[in-house]
This record gives sequence, C-alpha cells and structure tokens, in this order.
Amino acid sequence: MCGISGILHFSNNPGDLAAIAQAMATAQSHRGPDDSGVWAEGPAALSHRRLSIIDLSEGGHQPMTSADGRYVLSYNGELYNFRELRAQLDYPFHTQSDTEVLLAAFAKWGSDCLQRLHGMFAFAVWDRQEQSLFLARDRMGIKPVYYSFGK
Repeated sequence: MCGISGILHFSNNPGDLAAIAQAMATAQSHRGPDDSGVWAEGPAALSHRRLSIIDLSEGGHQPMTSADGRYVLSYNGELYNFRELRAQLDYPFHTQSDTEVLLAAFAKWGSDCLQRLHGMFAFAVWDRQEQSLFLARDRMGIKPVYYSFGK
C-alpha cells in the first residue's frame, strides 16, 4: 500500500518543512507500518510510509536518494517490469527494490521513463540541481496523485 506525501514551499521563510512532512507521514501511518522516512532540504520535503513487499530489507527505505545525490524519490506502487528495466540501466544498484530501479530510470531517462514503466505507481522526484519537482502516476490512476496550491 505505502503512502507518499510532500511539500514544496515558494516563500522565503518556509518554516520547518521536515516537521510538516513528518506530520504528513504520521497522518498516513495506516498505509505503511513497516518503515517511514522524511527528507527535507531548502523549499522541498518528501515523506514516506512503507509497506514492504518486494525488497524487505532496509535498503528499500524512502525517500531514496540517487547514487549521485541529485534526485530524491518517494514512491508508492509496484513496477511489474523492474527486472527488465534494471537490466537496461548502468547504475550502481545497492538493493533489489523496484524503488531503486525507478530512481535509476528517472536519472537516465527523465520523464521519458514513464513510457517504459509497466505497473501501478505514484511518485515524486525532487531534482536537487534544478530545484524542480516531478509528480507522476500510472496511466489508469490506480495509485492516484493529489496536489494543491495554497497560501
């Protein structure tokens, strides 16, 4: 099941985004009893509640940062073709998780990775270099993405 959440703040004084992201993760504790995590930096914060299915090790902890440190991912879902994608990627994998495969796919192909993904998913990727947030969901909306702009 899992649960992802995040915040992107556009003001000069965003407050304690890590605390806000932690509160969001706590509010969805029912979606992932196995692990939780928060990542925050500058104007962005991502949080995650984990239900371990594919990789039961601690290596599947999220939010997950790419090997080069550029991308941070929070992901909910299952990629049915993650083994095939993994074979196409030249990446220093440390886990057996589809999460790390998704992160490597995004690092290599950017948003074009969506054309290669087969499964049900929703994810957020923060690009630390470009200071940009990318949100996506599967084509059928099995794993929905909700967002809001507010003051």
